[in-house]
Amino acid sequence: MYVKKKIIRGLLIGCGILGLMGSLFLHNAFRTLEWKSWDWRLKLFSNPSHADENIVLILVDQNSLDVYEQEQGVTWPWPRELYAAIVKHCTLGGAKAVIFDVKFSESSFYEDSDQKFAEAITEAGNVFLTVFLSKEEAEAHTLLPPYLKKFALSREGRALPKEMVYPTRSASLDINILLNAAAGMGNVQIAPDGDTIFRRIPLLFSLEDAIYPVLSLAVAVFLDPGFKIDAIPVDDSGRMVIRYHGPSGTYRAYSAAAVINSFVVQQEGNKPQIPAERFKDKIVLVGFSAPGLLDLKASPLAAVMTGTEIHATAIDNLINQDYVRFHPKITLFVFLALLAFVTSLGVTLIHRIWQIILFTLLCFILPMAAAAAAFTLGYWFEFIIPELTVLSAFTVAALLNYHTEGRQRRFIKRVFHHYLSRHVIEQVIENPSLLKLGGDKREVTSFFMDVAKFTTISERLSPEELVKLLNEYLSEMTDIILKLEGTLDKYEGDAVIAFWNAPLDLPDHAVRACRASIQCLKRVEELKDHFRKRYGYEISIRIGLNSGPAVVGNMGSRIRFDYTAIGDTINLASRLEGACKQYGVANLMGESTFQEVKDFIAARRVDLIRVVGKVQPVPIYEIIDEWEKLDQEARDSLESFNRGVELYQARKWDEALDLFQALEDDKLAQMYVERIVRFKQAPPGDDWTGITELTKK
Repeated sequence: MYVKKKIIRGLLIGCGILGLMGSLFLHNAFRTLEWKSWDWRLKLFSNPSHADENIVLILVDQNSLDVYEQEQGVTWPWPRELYAAIVKHCTLGGAKAVIFDVKFSESSFYEDSDQKFAEAITEAGNVFLTVFLSKEEAEAHTLLPPYLKKFALSREGRALPKEMVYPTRSASLDINILLNAAAGMGNVQIAPDGDTIFRRIPLLFSLEDAIYPVLSLAVAVFLDPGFKIDAIPVDDSGRMVIRYHGPSGTYRAYSAAAVINSFVVQQEGNKPQIPAERFKDKIVLVGFSAPGLLDLKASPLAAVMTGTEIHATAIDNLINQDYVRFHPKITLFVFLALLAFVTSLGVTLIHRIWQIILFTLLCFILPMAAAAAAFTLGYWFEFIIPELTVLSAFTVAALLNYHTEGRQRRFIKRVFHHYLSRHVIEQVIENPSLLKLGGDKREVTSFFMDVAKFTTISERLSPEELVKLLNEYLSEMTDIILKLEGTLDKYEGDAVIAFWNAPLDLPDHAVRACRASIQCLKRVEELKDHFRKRYGYEISIRIGLNSGPAVVGNMGSRIRFDYTAIGDTINLASRLEGACKQYGVANLMGESTFQEVKDFIAARRVDLIRVVGKVQPVPIYEIIDEWEKLDQEARDSLESFNRGVELYQARKWDEALDLFQALEDDKLAQMYVERIVRFKQAPPGDDWTGITELTKK
């Protein structure tokens, strides 16, 4: 009878654990952890020798940039003739396909450069270019060229499963002369998983009434017109899992400079460093690996890998049908049931400590063995949920034994202490949900700050110098923000994002944000000589401020989140920071912030604007300084400027012109002078409202 009760208790525990873990699995509760476990399987079992030797890379590396800049005076971006040389060399060697993981969205400023590149592409007949397909709406004036449809996938004789198709609304294309010459085109606008690692790729994208492939699939279909897209295994989101064979460097890579030089040497009849024959029957991908060209991504096997290598791996998977497959869900549920019932019954029935320890270890080994065996067969079999099933069943059964059998209490405590993390045990015992996400709506003042021309600086400094500069700059700015009790939201490269009035209640939050803006600008001015002497560059910044309602709280994924603020208030602050460049000012704030601070902060009205994506226009202002710090001359100048803006808005051109012309050294005033002169020559219509439309975010 005693044993029968224990069997019933074990079975009930097994049922409960199975139901719990099955539900968690269906709701993808541990997806990120499962991704990480997949990464470990790749690290343990992947073999670089399995990579297709007929897939090679030509990379614009740092050496290529240095060679052309230092020895030939050719700076980045390169003239397109250099890419033409790469295409010709590959074509001469008999390459199957040449794929450019490079964006050519703007015409070259070198004469006839695009034409020569296009001619090389046409002659090769197997060159692929890229497109960026986006879910964002296209600008009203953006039209897709008619020939784009030739790159769409034909539905004749080919199944295109709906679950694999991702809808898009706009396309960022290469220039017409190049794209029209290409043999194929594929999308490269692919988002990583939530932890920024590229494990999966969508395959099909709809735009208007056509279906376009991802770049790797476009190449596979080109090489095999009968390629069966519906035979590709995809996950629940319709994406293919990339089966990596090794870390960065798995595929043979050539320096772009060496290939270009080899083409020239071979054309002259001399022996090249890289003979064209090296590319015979090869699939060649051309891309970037130089750090300054910003095509470095994270893969499960490498923290830094070029995007070109990721595309190469996807092509390898597709043309060799080296897929990651997925088992039926019922298979996992049967396995979970086995683990849940065996573990719970075993822990409930076994009495000896060493037997329980050995039995539990064996139960933990089963999911490891199953996941490893499945990997070798090309399947992704879940690892985290089965392990948690064993852990949960063991824990619940052991705890119930503890409460029902006094003699075993000390035993369970010792087992937990020696073999399981206390943190993990507490989670499993209590079965809590992960940290609650979401937040509260409240008034905040949002602060966006960015370094002007940072891209130029970052391209010319070494990574070590760039990191040192950023650390110095961010430390100085952060000290000011925190001193004024702001909440640092995040850093995004050189950008600093902060807000006031959360989590602390600060009635004067707008004033504090404005003071932070003033102090940051002054501190950067003080540090200009220091930065110039140490790094060779001065730093200047742009700041956007806006006040209003926002949702503030912990936001993100279930296991990784930030304390942040979201909403239109935050978006407008970001847009105002970007608008500083257009107006030539260091800071801009919105109307709501101005109304909060006008008695304490001196500001001048810059313009009435309508930002991208918004209907209502908003007045914007430039912060000058705190009122108490302005002398009379500065006050008079400020009053004169603001009066000029009022007259401008009232269409009193002559009076406004007199005021603005008197402010000779004021760039913003001179902007208004130019506007007024233009309006006097060609007056606006009666429906003119003085609103400036911003066309860029």
